Amino acid sequence: MAGLAGGAIAGISVGIIAGLLLLAVCVYICYLRKNEVEDSKVLSDHSGSGSGVSAVDGGAIITGITVDKSIEFSYEELANATNHFSLANKIGQGGFGAVYYAELRGAKAAIKKMDKEASREFLAELKVLTHVHHPNVVRLIGYCVEGSLFLVYEYIDNGNLREHLRDSGRDPLPWSLRVQIALDSARCLEYIHELTVPGYIHRDIKSANILIDKNFHGKVAGFALSKLTEVGSSSLSTGRLVGTFGYMSPEYAQYGNISPKIDVYAFGVVFYELISAKEAIIKMDESVAESKSLVALFEGVLNQPNPTEDLRKIVDPRLGDNYPVDSVCKMAQLARACIQNNPELRPSMRSIVAALRTLSSNTED
Repeated sequence: MAGLAGGAIAGISVGIIAGLLLLAVCVYICYLRKNEVEDSKVLSDHSGSGSGVSAVDGGAIITGITVDKSIEFSYEELANATNHFSLANKIGQGGFGAVYYAELRGAKAAIKKMDKEASREFLAELKVLTHVHHPNVVRLIGYCVEGSLFLVYEYIDNGNLREHLRDSGRDPLPWSLRVQIALDSARCLEYIHELTVPGYIHRDIKSANILIDKNFHGKVAGFALSKLTEVGSSSLSTGRLVGTFGYMSPEYAQYGNISPKIDVYAFGVVFYELISAKEAIIKMDESVAESKSLVALFEGVLNQPNPTEDLRKIVDPRLGDNYPVDSVCKMAQLARACIQNNPELRPSMRSIVAALRTLSSNTED
């Protein structure tokens, strides 16, 4: 009996020790996971600039991000490639930072320099562009987190669509190229909405975020405001209203509801820009600061019993008569479908791509 009691006590002791070891392992794993989560959220914490600076300088923000085929550059290399970010190398200015031309490791590049306050946008764009690879998405080459936040992209030779439509110093885009650029951009949005897992919502589609390469094909950029589409959710809500006025859908501007259909709405506004070359918000009278949305301008025209003649009056005057009226009318009707107030009635990007393929084929013929 004494031997049996001793064996039982020994067994209980071993069990207790094993339990304590298991508990210690669990606590340690939880501690590691907590640290990883905190590291990955460092850039999202805007409450204290001191901790943000030290975290950025240390590079801790990259924790938890899978950076596929992207290079981590040093600040010194980027500074040398841009002549220390000189004004002569500056090629653009966006809401989250300036863009500089660079010659980096024997190739042309564009470097976006972002403030530390734009850490959320930096992380959003880095995450999207390291997972999304498509011919009509601007390609991310690398990044840097020393001092400021830097994203390094492929250099796109022909600037952006907004410049081509409204810069009098450039040749006007022929109608066939406008249709092609629309199709290229639509393919990108179809890809991020429907063909990636998980899917993404761009949230800042506009002519300034559609770049044009040397072959006059469109590439979508400006993913800093992109949002992940949650599985099984057709509509999300956000407490932070971001984007560009004139391109915001009613349900987003009023209630903060977001879904892929807010990109569809914004793309409809881009269609109207391609037709008219006008801004999304048109200044009607400088003296009284009166303005009108491009959507309202086209609605007034398309609501006419016979809108074709009125539509001709707002076609980009630099096109002259060098455009097929039927093709312009079809694009205007496609745009109108995209900007319907009810998001459920707007077409999917897949449907828009199919329509633009037909329109492109007919335009070329």
